[in-house]
Amino acid sequence: MVTLYDVAEHAGVSIATVSRVLHGVAPVRESTQAKVRAAIDELGYVPDGAAQSLARNRKDVIGLVGVEHTGLNPDQHDIESMSLLFYAEVMLGVEARIRERSWSLLITFLREEETLGTSAPEDEQVQSRLFALSGKVDGLLIVEGVVPHGMVASLAKRVPVVVVAGDTAQRRADVVAADNWSGAHALVEHLVRDHGRRRLFHIDGPPTAPDAKERRTALEAVIDAHPGAELTGSYNGRFSVASGRVGATALLDSGGPLPDAIVCANDQMAIGALRALTERGIRVPEDVALVGFDDIFPASLCDPPLTTVLQPIRKIGERASDRLIERITEPTLRPRVELLPAELALRASCGCPPGTVKRIPVLAVPRRKPATVAKPGVLKPTAAAAKPAATAHNLRITSAEPVLPTRER
Repeated sequence: MVTLYDVAEHAGVSIATVSRVLHGVAPVRESTQAKVRAAIDELGYVPDGAAQSLARNRKDVIGLVGVEHTGLNPDQHDIESMSLLFYAEVMLGVEARIRERSWSLLITFLREEETLGTSAPEDEQVQSRLFALSGKVDGLLIVEGVVPHGMVASLAKRVPVVVVAGDTAQRRADVVAADNWSGAHALVEHLVRDHGRRRLFHIDGPPTAPDAKERRTALEAVIDAHPGAELTGSYNGRFSVASGRVGATALLDSGGPLPDAIVCANDQMAIGALRALTERGIRVPEDVALVGFDDIFPASLCDPPLTTVLQPIRKIGERASDRLIERITEPTLRPRVELLPAELALRASCGCPPGTVKRIPVLAVPRRKPATVAKPGVLKPTAAAAKPAATAHNLRITSAEPVLPTRER
């Protein structure tokens, strides 16, 4: 078995020099590096990863924590309920960065019911599991805000932590996310200003989902800035195709006039809404415009193709990985929030001409609290999905399903 000593002797340098070349921890002349690497190739030396990690007090492994979604019911196991579209992009971004360092990625998923924070035993089980994971990695990426702030703060005391696509109000750990507020603001502004769509119905995400909150407040800010614009109603969805379909069906069953546009907090719900509208013979965009958020691949395959906002999911994974590596290297760095710019993806569902395919970079929009937007009345559809007694004008539909704090993709 070839050892470090053999490489040093073959290259005519010290063991310390070989170690510096392998670890890149100190400058070494290029000519010396070339000799060492040539000796490594000629002798077929393979560094002992475990020994190197022990010597550096590092494991060369980072962890990723996500949530396993189950959809609107436990028997729903389609691709979007399992969040594969979103997590696949995040992980590709992370892997692109750690591959350069020959690091590994350890992935774990919490069950959706474990993230609700409904009881102390559940919280203790999750905390115990994450604390155990933190002992096996050099740092943690926590995706979608699935872990409460207090637990994130506790984890950050044990190991470097970066929150991915989570709550930008998080102050105990780094956060890397898309600029949801500016993206949603540009999208709704396009509907109101460019297409004159002033009566808006909102299919929202879960109230506790950080990105849904950003998109919701941006919509309210645009309505506040345009006299005559109004929110005619809303439905609390689950970021799933099924919940988008249920929300649109509840709107149609209410019996009132159609809004000018339906604004969905993500593309899956917009796809579900489009299905419901099509089944009822409602034309998009002639009868009602429809928009989403994220620009997942199926959005471009809809009929009509969906206008939406591109969230740079893979880039978010890359930047989160970069930041985590920085924090592993320098643990005393102050936590920061990094927002990546979004793009407006214009297609036909908003009222743009058929065949429109246009991307417009979204500039950051200063956040401001909107004036109080008139809140629609509360309407809960019955379990049998009977037609509600209220009208669609100024209605608020609350999902009959339990509200969850995280997204489905």
